[in-house]
Amino acid sequence: MILTPSMTGIASPDPLQHAFKVKSAPHAGRGGSRPVFLEPQQWQQWWQQPSQASERALYIHIPFCRKRCSFCNFFENGTNPERISRYIKNLTEQLHIAADTPLAQSRGFNTVYVGGGTPTDISSDEVKQLGEAISRFPLVENAEVTLEGRLNGFDDDKWHNATANGFNRFSFGVQSFDTQVRQAAGRFDDKDFLLNRLQQLSQHPSASIVIDLIFGLPGQTLDIWQQDLQAVIDSGVHGVDLYQLIGLSGTRIEHAREKGKILGTALSEFQADSQTRANMYASGAHHFEAQNWQRLSSCHWRRDSRERSIYNSLAKSGIEILPFGAGAGGSIHGHGCMNARDLKKWHQAHDEASSPNERITDDSKANAPVQVPGMLMSPNPSASLDAIFKRGLDSGQLDLNLLQSSMALHLTPLFNAWRANGLAELTQNQLNLTLAGRFWNVNMQTGLFEFLAENPLQPKTSHQQTHSPHAIAS
Repeated sequence: MILTPSMTGIASPDPLQHAFKVKSAPHAGRGGSRPVFLEPQQWQQWWQQPSQASERALYIHIPFCRKRCSFCNFFENGTNPERISRYIKNLTEQLHIAADTPLAQSRGFNTVYVGGGTPTDISSDEVKQLGEAISRFPLVENAEVTLEGRLNGFDDDKWHNATANGFNRFSFGVQSFDTQVRQAAGRFDDKDFLLNRLQQLSQHPSASIVIDLIFGLPGQTLDIWQQDLQAVIDSGVHGVDLYQLIGLSGTRIEHAREKGKILGTALSEFQADSQTRANMYASGAHHFEAQNWQRLSSCHWRRDSRERSIYNSLAKSGIEILPFGAGAGGSIHGHGCMNARDLKKWHQAHDEASSPNERITDDSKANAPVQVPGMLMSPNPSASLDAIFKRGLDSGQLDLNLLQSSMALHLTPLFNAWRANGLAELTQNQLNLTLAGRFWNVNMQTGLFEFLAENPLQPKTSHQQTHSPHAIAS
């Protein structure tokens, strides 16, 4: 049995700060899939086959931003009205085609997420067009339909067109309310504008307003962070995500760090280290839970039941997600797929499929959306098991009854190590992450997948497998 600190963390009087050295990635995963090539005819056939998924989502990508933030390493295309107009025209055309296919119509969609980029940079009329295109899909009753973006430029006209055309959840990247921290990070607008606008939007009778905060931004002292947390309460929003700043390559923050500089504010060049960010996370959790906000995941809290966070929850469960747009990712018939980000090539694929010559030679192209450049992966043989792990650890509660007894017993040494290191509590039926475990949950997911790679479970015969993991706690 191989156990390493990267799997288990280390023993420490303060596991919140020291169980792992640093969080180095936003998500965890493991291999098991391989790239596959799909012939155009096979692509057409895919869209004629009914879905076998019990829960589904749409992901629609809007790859435009007016400004590159200091912490961002995935800026793609500068906002330009003409470029956006062409993109939305082609995108909605493909959504219309896809919505009429047997694949789309075979089962309802639980949730839709329009992400980016900055989707709120599109015009008010384009918001309407997008909402109308989404409505062509068979959405389940009370489906969650999210529009992501920023408050800057999201005026009343866009807001009214969004709510009138099916959008019922809005996720705004605030990151920090502090005006100077925001300016240093490349954000628009000051604290007063943000608070006033959020208070206005949060008065809507049914729409859910959610914001993101990042802890660890340059110039964001502990006092400023506490003010950020209180501003969330004052804003009246219905949900909040707390995300740790991660040192990803390619960001302006990392470029400055490599030169020995900090992109702080005029008042402070404070840069929180990993231990300080752990304390920021803890103070955030305590702050919202003291206000009776409910924790839905390790990083998401809600004020009331209006906020459901369906997409974020289901996406961790390995559900089918049909992706649309340059840079969109998802899965179709169990195959992971990621559309290439190159906007020129995305448009080229659309234009070629829409040309008169193409329609003459292959009329079936009208029965499926365009096959755009990107990568397809074979089905992950461990997808259902991985979904149990990822969703459970992300929520902070892993139900061991969902595992076969052989798997639960196999993982007992790892679970006991987590418990010994202050990251989890273990009962016969459930693994509950501590506050420290919730902060380090991505490291723990990565460690679990590493454990299974280094210590593969030997397959058992069918009569040996049950679903009762009782008596694994020790």
